[in-house]
Amino acid sequence: MSRSPLSPPTVIVVGAGPAGLMAAQVAAAAGARVDVYDAMPSAGRKFLLAGRGGLNLTHSEPLPAFLGRYDAAARPRVERWLRALPPQALRDWAQGLGVETFVGTSGRVFPQEMKAAPLLRAWMARLRADGVHFHMRHRWLGWRADPVSAPASGLRFAGPQGEADVRADAVVLALGGASWARLGSDGAWVALLRERGVAVNDLAPSNCGFDAQWTPLLRDRHAGEPVKAVAARVGDGEMRRGEFILTASGVEGGLVYALSAALREQWRQHGHAEMRVDLLPQTEAGRVAMEVAHPRGSRSWSSHLQSRLNLKGVKMALLRECAPAQAFHDPAWLARCIKDLPLRLARPRPIDEAISSAGGVRLDEVDDDLQLRRLPGVFCTGEMLDWDAPTGGYLLTACFASGAVAGAGVAARLGLRRG
Repeated sequence: MSRSPLSPPTVIVVGAGPAGLMAAQVAAAAGARVDVYDAMPSAGRKFLLAGRGGLNLTHSEPLPAFLGRYDAAARPRVERWLRALPPQALRDWAQGLGVETFVGTSGRVFPQEMKAAPLLRAWMARLRADGVHFHMRHRWLGWRADPVSAPASGLRFAGPQGEADVRADAVVLALGGASWARLGSDGAWVALLRERGVAVNDLAPSNCGFDAQWTPLLRDRHAGEPVKAVAARVGDGEMRRGEFILTASGVEGGLVYALSAALREQWRQHGHAEMRVDLLPQTEAGRVAMEVAHPRGSRSWSSHLQSRLNLKGVKMALLRECAPAQAFHDPAWLARCIKDLPLRLARPRPIDEAISSAGGVRLDEVDDDLQLRRLPGVFCTGEMLDWDAPTGGYLLTACFASGAVAGAGVAARLGLRRG
């Protein structure tokens, strides 16, 4: 593509979520002319919905622990992204937009107003002031020209005025995964990249609920109830404390989401998954065994366990549901079930219900700057790359950080100053 030597190099960013907008910001700050295209009517639709209940921007825990939340295979790459934009730098960035943040009791970081909309409005105003142009309701259709010989030329978009070809010096793809398709992330890009020889692992639900085959009694009496102050693990993995929600179809909520990657892998290997739940993590196993073994006389197990251990309600219902019937004739066995109850799960919920998705462009398909090795001049960032993270600020922080890396990579390729 020819341009005047006095005109700035041009960059197209496809996708106006956090990763794409951060890439646009960094590339524009380096001196590029940036045009952002998105299929939705406005930017950051999924970001806004995620922030309705309180935008969890990042987490305040030390970086080594923070990094431990990411999938082990992807962790070295994610660590490099986070060196470009660590959690504290993300808070400083928000402050630079006039949005103060605070650390909640859980260590999670939120904007003072708890909402995503004020942050997004301030960010969009800054991007426009930096010369970033936005083209909404433009769905990417792939390439008109051969991207191997001209990777950033001939991009095809379907827009309000029909199909258009757009050319640039570099392209950043920030198309998200395949969760919440109504907000723009539908995974349609997978076929477009595979056609060009890019290896893309199948997209799968992450931070999602799981189905379970509950009895009608449990489902009818307790669906919708939170199971609070418990701990859970998958296999020999780390025991995590938190809570989850019992649904009519299975389980969902923060503790399930934190374990969803391990549960999904177990399901892939065995056709089912199992979450091991400690119903009373605040009570030592020895004391639980002693209290369960205490003579109960004519009292039912429900009355006995409520009086001795305050085990009641939905927790008692889960114990009844998931412990073997024989355990209620053996106090030692029943005590073990209270501290290590197996919840058998049939399958993940559909990907469109998930908070995020795993899978995507394999990390060995991109270089350290997130440029596709097969398509020089085309960068990929955010959730469309194959890495996985739980909610709690980890997913969002790495999306922002990967966008910063891609934007800096574009600047380097175009011979501009890095931000």
